[in-house]
Amino acid sequence: MATAETAKRPVAALREVEKSFGAVRALRGAGLELHAGEAHALVGENGAGKSTLIKILAGLYTPDAGTVEMDGAPVAFSGPAAAISAGIAVIYQEPALFGDLSVAENLFIGRQPRGRFGRIDRAAMHRQAADLFDCLGIPLAPDRPAKGLSIADQQLVEIAKAISLDARVLVMDEPTAALTAREVERLFEVVNALRAKGTAILFISHRFDEVEALCQRVTVMRDGAHVSTDPVGDVTVDELIRRMVGRELAAMFPRGASEPGDTVLEVAGLTREGRCRDIAFSVRAGEIVALAGLVGAGRSEVVQAVFGVEPRDAGTVRLLGRDLPSGDPRAAMRAGAALVPEDRRQQGLLLDLSVMRNATLARRNRLARFGFLTGGAERREAAEWTARLHAKYGRLTDPAGTLSGGNQQKVVLAKWLATNPRLLIVDEPTRGIDVATKAEVHRLLADLAADGVAILMVSSELLEVLGMADRVLVMREGRLAGELSRAEATEEAVMRLATGQNAEA
Repeated sequence: MATAETAKRPVAALREVEKSFGAVRALRGAGLELHAGEAHALVGENGAGKSTLIKILAGLYTPDAGTVEMDGAPVAFSGPAAAISAGIAVIYQEPALFGDLSVAENLFIGRQPRGRFGRIDRAAMHRQAADLFDCLGIPLAPDRPAKGLSIADQQLVEIAKAISLDARVLVMDEPTAALTAREVERLFEVVNALRAKGTAILFISHRFDEVEALCQRVTVMRDGAHVSTDPVGDVTVDELIRRMVGRELAAMFPRGASEPGDTVLEVAGLTREGRCRDIAFSVRAGEIVALAGLVGAGRSEVVQAVFGVEPRDAGTVRLLGRDLPSGDPRAAMRAGAALVPEDRRQQGLLLDLSVMRNATLARRNRLARFGFLTGGAERREAAEWTARLHAKYGRLTDPAGTLSGGNQQKVVLAKWLATNPRLLIVDEPTRGIDVATKAEVHRLLADLAADGVAILMVSSELLEVLGMADRVLVMREGRLAGELSRAEATEEAVMRLATGQNAEA
């Protein structure tokens, strides 16, 4: 018979946890409690220790000190499999699917349903995958290869995988960063259904509206330590931000009126069959132009074709008056363009290489002397740009994969800004990074525009679009649905164009 004490006992808890990586002290006496039927938010700047804490809970890391508890008893997970067996499932911020396997195979990898003679029952696996997708409202075919899925679809597959484990504790690390509003709404319905069944939820997010909508308690971390835990209704967003950053936060969108200069980029008739069609726009020096629209509208496909990552089937791209060849990013770089991609881990960084090497990749030829590149030249260049962007790391020689998401984004920015581009293309520049780092990135973009750099920005965050852009180009189903000036751009106006509801006045 359950006593009052056992009823209040958390399903899982971390207490006074310490963890260091070389000279970097990632956790300093951190902890939290997760209770059955409760959604618990964990917030903090990138580098605050959130990811390290959940990796300890997930069995990926062993704490240097402190304890992990399940049902009040200390446990020592030997690895992720042991944590999964104990009932802990994690949805990580960065999807990690096997591209050569189907969606269903990724869902059930290592635990495929078996038929006669121990063989994998593919029909049963596809049925179970289809049932999961129907539950989540995900329009994906189970036999589709994972390679080529968008970041949003990859994240949905990871969510389905975690839910399929029927876990007692579900950890969600930025699960909505790449999802549409409808997908977020559907995910929250599923999470609330899991809560009603007694699942404990740990929800990590930088979106405070989602924290307020979903969670009952919120824990703040800063510099690897626990700062506070409160009921969500007892603390304001301003107070949470002050606790996260340890200071008052300056204006999130430091973008004033601007006087654009000459045209830097001209795009006419750009078409990629099945992705985008007949796209035409321009960007001037000192101007920030945002491509807005729903996930899947074709925004990333447009900027990839502009930069040459993907070939275009028709149309022209002119940079500073010069025609750029199709499918040739080196030509775009030589002409003065730079692209910060949406998927920083897969497309922006070489995670096994050092921070120093990643920060100088786009400048290696220019840094070399007589064909030789010295470590000193690389080190000076990397140190200068990572310092200018306030990137946090242990040593320049540390692998880029050891950095937090926000600091990885700063290294990608450093790599391209070191080339002194005339056109900077940024695809989801603040996806999955904390509020303070977002403010730094926004300030950086505003400063670059003030210096005359032309900026083309893709963003799914409407407040970011409205706060930073001089003009907003709204896409829908692969076409430009309309253009809004800074004065005309409102949330309602953008969403009307994005959803096709822009009725005649």
